Amino acid sequence: MCIETPNWDRCVNSARLLLAWVLAGLVAGIVLQLSGNTAYATIAWAAASLPVALHVAIGVVRSLLGGRLGVDVIALFSILGALALDEAAAAAVIALMVAGGEALESWAEGRAQGALTDLLARAPRGAARIHNGEISDIPLDAITPGDLLLVRPGETIPADGTLEDAGATLDESMLTGEPLPVSLAQGARLRSGAVNAGGAFRMQASAGAAGSTYAAIIRLTQAASQSRAPLVRLADQWAIAFIILTCCLAGAAWLISGDPRRALAVLVVATPCPLILAAPIALVAGIGRAARRGIVVKGGAALERLARIRTVIFDKTGTLTPGRPRLAGIEADPALGRDAALRLGAALAQASTHPVSVALVAAARARGFDLPVPESVEETPGGGLSGLVEGKALTLGSEGFLIGQGMGPENGLFAAALVSAAGSVGWLAVEGRAAAAFIMADGLREEAPRAVRALRQLGVARILMVTGDRAAAATPIAAALRLDAMLADRDPEGKLIALKAEAANGPVAMVGDGVNDAPVLAAADVGIAMGAHGTAAAAEAGDVVLLADRLDRAAEAIAIARRARRIALQAILLGMGLSLIAMVAAAFGWLSPLAGALLQEAIDVAAILYALRALLPGNDGAVARLSGEAGLSERVAEHAGLRDLAEALRGAGETLHEGPAQLAELRALERRLREELLPHQAAEESALYPEAAARLGGQDPLGVLLRMHTEIEGLADRFSTLLPLAEAPGGFAEVAPALRRTLFALEALLALHLTAEEEALAGLTGPEDAAAHSPR
Repeated sequence: MCIETPNWDRCVNSARLLLAWVLAGLVAGIVLQLSGNTAYATIAWAAASLPVALHVAIGVVRSLLGGRLGVDVIALFSILGALALDEAAAAAVIALMVAGGEALESWAEGRAQGALTDLLARAPRGAARIHNGEISDIPLDAITPGDLLLVRPGETIPADGTLEDAGATLDESMLTGEPLPVSLAQGARLRSGAVNAGGAFRMQASAGAAGSTYAAIIRLTQAASQSRAPLVRLADQWAIAFIILTCCLAGAAWLISGDPRRALAVLVVATPCPLILAAPIALVAGIGRAARRGIVVKGGAALERLARIRTVIFDKTGTLTPGRPRLAGIEADPALGRDAALRLGAALAQASTHPVSVALVAAARARGFDLPVPESVEETPGGGLSGLVEGKALTLGSEGFLIGQGMGPENGLFAAALVSAAGSVGWLAVEGRAAAAFIMADGLREEAPRAVRALRQLGVARILMVTGDRAAAATPIAAALRLDAMLADRDPEGKLIALKAEAANGPVAMVGDGVNDAPVLAAADVGIAMGAHGTAAAAEAGDVVLLADRLDRAAEAIAIARRARRIALQAILLGMGLSLIAMVAAAFGWLSPLAGALLQEAIDVAAILYALRALLPGNDGAVARLSGEAGLSERVAEHAGLRDLAEALRGAGETLHEGPAQLAELRALERRLREELLPHQAAEESALYPEAAARLGGQDPLGVLLRMHTEIEGLADRFSTLLPLAEAPGGFAEVAPALRRTLFALEALLALHLTAEEEALAGLTGPEDAAAHSPR
């Protein structure tokens, strides 16, 4: 069968030629029969069927030489038996069934593999290198790290690298499955396989073409079609039993009735194309469906193992968390203030490439701060920075570094706030005195909770995290996700031991992204690699690669695999069940060989079309994105400002003891509530929430968020009512407690609402929206 032919294009052409030959002979025989030339009609039908018999015989011999007995032997016996019993018309219909099955199989496989072959079709063929001011076209294998390349409009990026020009617009749909173009700034990381959707730009290659992202994807794609799935091998085992059953039933029909044509009719309707075609077509269709969602599955065997997963193990850094520290909180001396502390600390941090420094600078710029240039900067590796900013002597680093400089925090400074900090803490000293603490965290990926819930809904029995990080950093992550277990301080060998222990309870999937995850990914029943920002070693070791940098695609991959396997089994049972009924009818003489051949043709088509259902979207976690009219991107972009507002509300509540001097600040906050927060909520309720609710389904899926809106509006009204009372002579002291409670309640509810809203709507966003959703 074509499904096992290495050269797919050649298989398609031969299948079409064979089908055309059989159709021509069958039609010619019908015309001759109607015109009264029965003898010539028999010759035409025999001529149509004999090449198919030869083709099937060659396949049977190859199977026997390979140690397998395929069910094609029934088709061979049916054609030869029909010719021997002067049933040439039935032989021609059987030949049409075999040739048509192969042609339909070839079409189905091509339809299912469309997303994978698109990857190969868009592979870059060459590159334009800039050297000494001249542009020359070079083959892909001539690209070396450090080469300056020119990518013209519409061209595919030939190798991984970094953007040298001010900006570029890329179509990454073949890598991530997301349709919208992505805009990148200078210095951004580029991945081969993305298509230039804007003007020409320059890039510097960081790897050769063979070692780049797209080359690895192509290798994975080619591997995806070169393995026989256990379900396909299981079909082979069923085939042997089916051959025995067919021979027994045909022999019994002949023996009891004395009519060999009854045995022939049984053989004709037993021709098991559903058993041969349904399983591989459904599995390949599942692989194609996964590829359209940015998930590369390395073959049918991996897909079927994925469908059986009972336990999922996650790595932490880079998998459950982004792997990049972010500013989670600021504690500052009231005399300095949080904003001023961040501005000064980020200004000094500009002189360092340490991840904490990068996070501070990013947080300051996200809040719109203008950062002055630091002077006389000195960096102590593993310690911190010191320098001058606007004439102030600053020191930025760990607590130990500040203590070593004689500037350590005094009297348990900020102890109450820092006692529960799970991440690292960076300290800022101003003029020799500790004045602020920056709480850094590698927080959860936004989609991580949703991914874990989806796995639970799929029936995954056990979900745990195995990480090399210390327990203090890993415990809050495991607790937030409600994982079944957390194993910290594990090196690669320790991770392998944990994997073997879990494997005793059933098939295990490992999800990871780093070099240290590669051994565990390779050892797991299914290794799922985060390929978008993970290492090449992890992608090569994994059985499944998530091209989109979204953890929830892991659960989606399992859902697609289970659906494909379920459809494969259903297609087999449908086709073989109908065939068995027809075999019984033929054994009792209720079907002639010709009628049986026509009936079996219809059964084949029904089984194959049923198997192709695996290509269609199912309940695999993919939710349609919202239209532009819903305003999701605009509302998402406003969340950063609302988080700043929540921080300002908390700060105002903490410093309310300053008295009437703070009234101007409180009035400014009230104005922000009226001009930023309340219009934001009104816009959500008018356009975003109605469409989102329709997409999400269920009974009032956003009802909790609407209730939060009501509570926030009530607190804002209360704040507006209290302010005039505080501004009255002598009124501040009287209403200060109520103001403080209102400010803290507003901050807590607003922060909770933003988090809940982002979680509820995350499934309706693409990567660009999700990035905007992420807390700054």
